[in-house]
Amino acid sequence: MSDKILIFDTTLRDGEQVPGASLTRVEKLEIAKQLERLNVDVIEAGFPISSPGDLESVKEISKALKKPIIAGLARAVKKDIEACAEGVKPAKHPRIHTFIGTSDIHVKFITNTTREEVLRRSIEAVKLARNLCPDVEYSAMDATRTDFDYLCKIVEETIRAGASTINIPDSVGYSEPGEYGNLIKRLMNTVPNVNKAIIAVHCHNDLGLATANSLAAIQAGARQIECTINGLGERAGNASLEEIVMTLKVRKDIYKIDTNIKTEEIYKTSKMVTRFTGIPVQVNKAIVGQNAFSHASGIHQDAILKNDSTFGIMTPKSIGIIGHEIVLTARSGKHALKHRLEELGFKFSDSEILELYGKFLEIADKKKEVFDDDLMALMESVGKKGTEAIYHLDYIYVATGNKMVPTATVRIKVKGKDEQAAAIGDGPVDAAYNAVNEILGEKDVKLLDYQIRSVTSGKEAMGEVSVRIRKGGTEVNGRGISTDVIEASVKAYLDALSKIERAKKVKI
Repeated sequence: MSDKILIFDTTLRDGEQVPGASLTRVEKLEIAKQLERLNVDVIEAGFPISSPGDLESVKEISKALKKPIIAGLARAVKKDIEACAEGVKPAKHPRIHTFIGTSDIHVKFITNTTREEVLRRSIEAVKLARNLCPDVEYSAMDATRTDFDYLCKIVEETIRAGASTINIPDSVGYSEPGEYGNLIKRLMNTVPNVNKAIIAVHCHNDLGLATANSLAAIQAGARQIECTINGLGERAGNASLEEIVMTLKVRKDIYKIDTNIKTEEIYKTSKMVTRFTGIPVQVNKAIVGQNAFSHASGIHQDAILKNDSTFGIMTPKSIGIIGHEIVLTARSGKHALKHRLEELGFKFSDSEILELYGKFLEIADKKKEVFDDDLMALMESVGKKGTEAIYHLDYIYVATGNKMVPTATVRIKVKGKDEQAAAIGDGPVDAAYNAVNEILGEKDVKLLDYQIRSVTSGKEAMGEVSVRIRKGGTEVNGRGISTDVIEASVKAYLDALSKIERAKKVKI
């Protein structure tokens, strides 16, 4: 049995199934590269048959990454498996992950067939996948509600057919830790050829037990944990990567096993996923929440100052939150900015630092002090190849009040030319968006979601706005940051419209 827990990250597949969390190909690639820096063992890059865009994303990730296994998901269907094989073919370490529902309720209402037929399809799917790829994972969907003897039979036969990883998912978050751990233990003790495969688990959080169930499975012998950054996923989400990894690290006295994860990359990864998906992390979220390392109680504060282990079981630095924050100002030079960004884990060329410094000064001119969170927001907002904004905000003026109709005048650069319009709206943001629509001739763009949050604290805090828009059949997220929330709102809208425009030329 392995002395390491393999971390299988499915943020780009299951995590993206959260309503409003869809990502562009460029964003998926950036997250995948960060997951490689985090040192996850397996990245589930997508569901290739689901769309041409997803297939291309899986291909691009497969080409770009070298260290982790790149997996694609496929139903136990020939066309799914063939599309998945095509998607992961460029990967240095490819994997096909095929699945089918095995519980009686799934057999009856989803596959509309019999147990015998599901077993036959499972075996055939694994054999086909094995002929196309050396590494095959099989998942018995809804395993925790599957008849135990039947589950054992499927596990035995799919291992015999060539699956090297067998996943026993708690697909609906139904199990509790004692029950789930016992299921894994019984399988390990019952299936005769179980030692020829790695047992994996994939737990959903419907009852808030995904992390606890995953840890119980580890104690019972599972050696691959499927999870997501920030616990993203359908319904209540998946097991949280950061919670599982840090539990194993902090409580090694109990679990006596570790992962390959570079924990210092956890916080940065969490922030990236939050910004790209537009889905915030609750402030009291374990490990990566805003309050995870805060101490408000006087008793706690006094104790932590005397000895940080009194109420601290891990350090901020252990997940990549740098201590002793250096505060930058408009008087800080390029070298100071470069030094701090490198300390925060960012890499860039000498030419790129010039662009970054210019954007930094724009922020510093509006704020007395620029903090690490400001810098991280800045770095996430800087366009990378393929993401550069097509529309740029040049000027905005808003007049609003409780006794007047909100009015906005907006000037933006469109293909190097200045275009300006004024419009009214239900509020200042609505008026500004109407002015943008007037400039660009947009009539059928629908705003699906609008969120605003403070990047840092204080009256001069940077505001980050996330929007989600739809035009035709395309939905995209947009982000904007500024010390002025109206400006941030317009930047976010223009960012989203730029993505829509790029989508006309290439599938995102």
